Amino acid sequence: MESFLKRVVEGKADEECHKYFVRFGKGDYPRRFILSLVKGNKIKIRGSFEWANDFVKFIKENKEVKFSGSVLMKDKIGKEGKKKGGLFAYEVSESSLSEFENAYFSLVNVNDSEIVLKIKKSLPKPGKNSEKIDDKFCSMDLDEKYWLKAKERFFWDIPDNVKKARIENELKIDEIIAPKNESDPAMIRALAKRKGKIVRKIEVDGNVSEKIIDFVA
Repeated sequence: MESFLKRVVEGKADEECHKYFVRFGKGDYPRRFILSLVKGNKIKIRGSFEWANDFVKFIKENKEVKFSGSVLMKDKIGKEGKKKGGLFAYEVSESSLSEFENAYFSLVNVNDSEIVLKIKKSLPKPGKNSEKIDDKFCSMDLDEKYWLKAKERFFWDIPDNVKKARIENELKIDEIIAPKNESDPAMIRALAKRKGKIVRKIEVDGNVSEKIIDFVA
């Protein structure tokens, strides 16, 4: 499966992609959706909080492992959870996460011989200063055999022979597209799409390039 950002960049944004843009109004937002890579005997990937779910999904698609940590859901499920800021938080230990298919965010860890995942356990608050964004909120260390799949998902537009990379995305949102036939202000805010440009700043082994992409999400 493609990452949420690749789907947006390629004009295939869906409902899942949309949730990463709800927090933004009109304006410029630098240093978003940050990813970094160090490629050696291990593939070391670090990312800002938006990548948590994609890291988890990538692991689930490539190896059967057990996750421990916290899962945030918008809707209550059968088991006991704690209400937290409009979400339900469920603690898990050695879980496959099969009961959390529609998780809002999975803040979990994995410690496997081929895969080590660490995700911090508290989401950042909206509106945080861009310079204070945690670009190591998620960390994933992979055996080198996963490189081609990781590249396809997270680093699709950089060279295969990369050793070190960093990608930052600046959002330039110039239009909020409200849903038709909706009068509830809360629903309008939740469903309204953001339209603008993504300035994709890519550094690969010391060489810097930039791409500007129109998007709606």
